[in-house]
Amino acid sequence: MANYNGPVCRLCRREGTKLFLKGERCYSDKCSVAKRAFAPGQHGQRRRAKVSDYGLQLREKQKARRIYGVMEKQFRRYFAAANRAKGVTGERLLQLLELRLDNVVYRLGFADSRNQARQLVNHGHFAVNGKKVDIASYSVKENDEIAVRESSRGVAYFKSLGEVLGERRIPEWLTLDAANLSGRVVRFPEREEIDIPVQEHHIVEMYSR
Repeated sequence: MANYNGPVCRLCRREGTKLFLKGERCYSDKCSVAKRAFAPGQHGQRRRAKVSDYGLQLREKQKARRIYGVMEKQFRRYFAAANRAKGVTGERLLQLLELRLDNVVYRLGFADSRNQARQLVNHGHFAVNGKKVDIASYSVKENDEIAVRESSRGVAYFKSLGEVLGERRIPEWLTLDAANLSGRVVRFPEREEIDIPVQEHHIVEMYSR
């Protein structure tokens, strides 16, 4: 969540699945979910009772919020916008979340996690179509160019990033120019290209109650 300052591995354990909140660590043997596949807290290892329909819907909503680092009020606004838009509400909701600037920075490989991407954006290291944007929730559009600002390219982090940037897997709805530390949104992502462990139809059911 946006202002959660505790250990993020607890969030993954609470949801019972990897939310990929710590970048490369999530793919290593150090992942907490792999080592302790039970919920955190003193009652975490107790036998879990059968989950109700509402409980299942709540868990899917919480997973989506935690993956993208969005607070409840903000998440409701995204859902309302998705509900008004044409198309399947659940898929449109995920599209809106994917088009957040911090998520696009992460998807382009400029950061190891969405949390790190959010911090880089908030510190003013990125420009959209040549204009500085330091709002992580800024919604990018088709054909928008996202680039590291000229004033930030001398920072040690971005200097070292240039050496490995081209090796990272970039989704097909984005293009990357590793040499110039920039990328572009060529189209909106399709549902099959959004690789997050969330069943969005449960979220729609929850908000439609």
